[in-house]
Amino acid sequence: MKRIKIKELLATTPSSQTVCVQGWVRTFRNNQFISINDGSTIQNVQAVVALNSLDEATLKRITTGACLSVVGKLIPSLGKGQAVEVKVDTLEILGDCDAEQYPLQLKNKPSLEYLREIAHLRIRTNTFGAVMRIRHAMAFAVHQFFHERGFVYVHTPVITGSDAEGAGAMFRVTTLDAANPPRNEQGKVNHHEDFFGRETNLTVSGQLEGETYALSLSEIYTFGPTFRAENSNTTRHLAEFWMIEPEMAFYDISDNMQLATEMLQYLVRYALTHCKEDLEFLNKRAQEEEATKPQDQRSELSLLERLTFVTENDFVRLSYTEAIEILKNSTPNKKKKFQYIIDQWGTDLQSEHERYLVEKHFKKPVILYNYPAAIKSFYMRQNDDGQTVAAMDVLFPGIGEIIGGSQREERYDRLMKRIQELHLPEKDLWWYLELRKFGSAPHSGFGLGFERLMLFVTGMTNIRDVIPYPRFPGNAEF
Repeated sequence: MKRIKIKELLATTPSSQTVCVQGWVRTFRNNQFISINDGSTIQNVQAVVALNSLDEATLKRITTGACLSVVGKLIPSLGKGQAVEVKVDTLEILGDCDAEQYPLQLKNKPSLEYLREIAHLRIRTNTFGAVMRIRHAMAFAVHQFFHERGFVYVHTPVITGSDAEGAGAMFRVTTLDAANPPRNEQGKVNHHEDFFGRETNLTVSGQLEGETYALSLSEIYTFGPTFRAENSNTTRHLAEFWMIEPEMAFYDISDNMQLATEMLQYLVRYALTHCKEDLEFLNKRAQEEEATKPQDQRSELSLLERLTFVTENDFVRLSYTEAIEILKNSTPNKKKKFQYIIDQWGTDLQSEHERYLVEKHFKKPVILYNYPAAIKSFYMRQNDDGQTVAAMDVLFPGIGEIIGGSQREERYDRLMKRIQELHLPEKDLWWYLELRKFGSAPHSGFGLGFERLMLFVTGMTNIRDVIPYPRFPGNAEF
């Protein structure tokens, strides 16, 4: 008999029709009531076994974590908490689970820290099931958003010879003998003998390659994994994460900010519409977590209220210069409560400053623009003041920076000068420079860290809990 998903089953009117349900046991009570979940929904279905209908050996095998196939009648539930239940006719155990060895004992309410140690099983909890279903919905919504606007999806390379950020924190890709690599006359590793005939790395961004396609197809986006070899052991950083990076010809910085706003509001609105059950569960979970914090550290809005707020309010647009003045005159800065004191123009803003602007001062999302050139990347368009570039960052409550972008420098001479000032390798960027020689055009783009979006949408507080298998310093276990 064909299996019916629990999500579909729970939406079915019961009329004693025969159904087949397959999934994993969450609980088994009184040798009679089996709670089953198949991951299609946060809800379980109760399968009711008639007393004395199963032999003792089978009953002992129905343990938390075991995988079952149940065939029975779908009837209105006699108990509280569910509308329907399955009256079992036949039961088959598809996969046993040794209760004594099974590390995921839900009754013990395992901590998030512990669950990271068993990341291959944590998806069976309500929390991670909800997070991963929302992750799927958000990924789908990203593609839908751009498709509706006529953008072309481009697969930029994961292996690259360029460093888009100029940060140098990259993972090398090589097939050379690690113990005894070939060397040139100067004693340096001879990358000409490597697989690609040159030094290559895992990409930190698909932006530069994306720009080449935008300057032919007008509006494109990438959505793929990126890698940073930074020793950042924080709740906001990963070594491998996913980036959404649109690049648009004929967009200036203002157009760029508008698209970023529309995209974020679209994605949050999609989550509120299509992930109600999971969000309601995570909202309750977040409220319980908030209740354990000191009063002054609690959020003024619940998760659902924060999401709704973002969809209903315009984002504040604020220049970097205006932001510095607000921060310099702020109470935490004057009382030296900031870890990094703001005392002059040109300071690179930290997460604490970004969150102050969003959560305390404006109490709504903020887009900062026109940053000092000295603290931004080489490809950002230089403004006429000679000090700032047309960069923009979108700041969200609880997250800080969620989007970073800019109008790109389309003028060959300006870009060349900047590359030389920063001592970047011209030979690696020859193709990028040529774009400015052969039909250059004003263009803009941004990067949205998908996991940071997931933190905001789900209310989770650690970025390692919104990606299936987190990669961070000292961890590549699964």
